Amino acid sequence: MGYNIIVLVKQMPDLEQVKPDPSTGEPQLRNVPLKVENLSENSIEAAVRLKEKYGGTVTAIIFGTEQSSAIMKKAYAMGADNGYIITGYQGNDVSFTARVLAQKIKSTPHDITILGNQSADSISGLLAGKISALLEEPLVGNAISVEIENGSARVKRVLEDHNLIVEAKLPAIVSVTQEINEPRLPPVMQIMAAGRKPINSEKTSLSPTGAVKIISNRAPKSERKKIVIEDVDKRLDEIVKVIKEEMR
Repeated sequence: MGYNIIVLVKQMPDLEQVKPDPSTGEPQLRNVPLKVENLSENSIEAAVRLKEKYGGTVTAIIFGTEQSSAIMKKAYAMGADNGYIITGYQGNDVSFTARVLAQKIKSTPHDITILGNQSADSISGLLAGKISALLEEPLVGNAISVEIENGSARVKRVLEDHNLIVEAKLPAIVSVTQEINEPRLPPVMQIMAAGRKPINSEKTSLSPTGAVKIISNRAPKSERKKIVIEDVDKRLDEIVKVIKEEMR
């Protein structure tokens, strides 16, 4: 018996190449390449490992743009069997994102849906819970391992002083942490094969509600006193005094 596994893949700008505008502090995103978010790579790896162990298919879903084809090809190269790119929105309203993804998941045969427990841009950690509520499917989150046993998803979580094992009947939503695995580097032949796979693209039929708005997305200002101390040994007391004042 195989399982229908859905993995939610997030695309985002390469943060290492994002710089703030000197005049406004807003991030400059023009010409910054897109990449697969790190936790999405962990999610794809977790989904593919379940397929390899239990059989079935992995379907990747991206809520992205027309430029998401390269992201989907990366998911294919890692082992996803098919995928859908949903377009029509480029904002950051997690409630709307959840509605769109839940609608697509509901119309796609599935036993388990895997995604990262948070995203590297908003870091809200809300998406998995919102999708779970919309689909009325149980959520087992923050997984460092996931197995399927007797029609249930069996997940291990790490707490401060012990590990916790949680089970939920399928279909279920599983959010994973970065500690769950080390994403594979696909061989050249799989990368080439991924480039030949068809990519399904569709525009969402839903409209944003406008309930959530980003008020500010600016880099924090960094102001330094620029105190130059040439002889550290002779002015050690002054250095300690400055550090104590800054720590208050």
